[in-house]
Amino acid sequence: MKLKTTLTLGAILLLSMAAWAQEFPRFELGADYSYARFNPSAPYSNGHSLNGGGGSATININGYLGIKMDLQGYGSNTTSFNISPDPTFPGGLSGSVQGNLFSYMFGPQVKVRAHKFQPFANLLFGGAHTNVYGNAYETLCQHMVGNCALTKAPAADAFAMEFGGGLDIPINKTVSFRPAEIDYLMTRFDNPLSGTNNQHNFRYSAGLVFSLGHHTQ
Repeated sequence: MKLKTTLTLGAILLLSMAAWAQEFPRFELGADYSYARFNPSAPYSNGHSLNGGGGSATININGYLGIKMDLQGYGSNTTSFNISPDPTFPGGLSGSVQGNLFSYMFGPQVKVRAHKFQPFANLLFGGAHTNVYGNAYETLCQHMVGNCALTKAPAADAFAMEFGGGLDIPINKTVSFRPAEIDYLMTRFDNPLSGTNNQHNFRYSAGLVFSLGHHTQ
């Protein structure tokens, strides 16, 4: 009788553990379209819209927490500068240049794995790269003697941070649709052409996420 009771209790315990067990993918790979609204900190340069795309890779530690890598690139865009004469730019500076933007960031992601909707949030840190300030130096400074006192091109790399989240909708076990991810993107390009403040930017992206290596915790 005691053995039967023990086996019954053991079976109930195992069933309970199975019911609470959650399956999650070890890896998630994303591909997306991305739109960014870049807001230069310098008062003489206007904000502008950037279109591009990229991808992400997430290694999930458990069903909720993962480590995410995010890479995004934005195609060539025209940026206008209109700087009044000052000690750095004795002749003033005015004109338009082409430039792009690339960001690479890493950090934690938290995700709720419901069956129909899976919201997530992430906090990422890394860097950003643009050639717009180098192009501005070559086009507006180097080729126009007396326009500025700079002796070399401004730095093309800067610290970047991103905070935000979005929603994944599973289509099947392997593929999910990401209708929206909305992020605050901060960059810190610090040079005479960008100013010395943080640039506070907005980013929206949408795409597909592929889940691999399913595991039960």
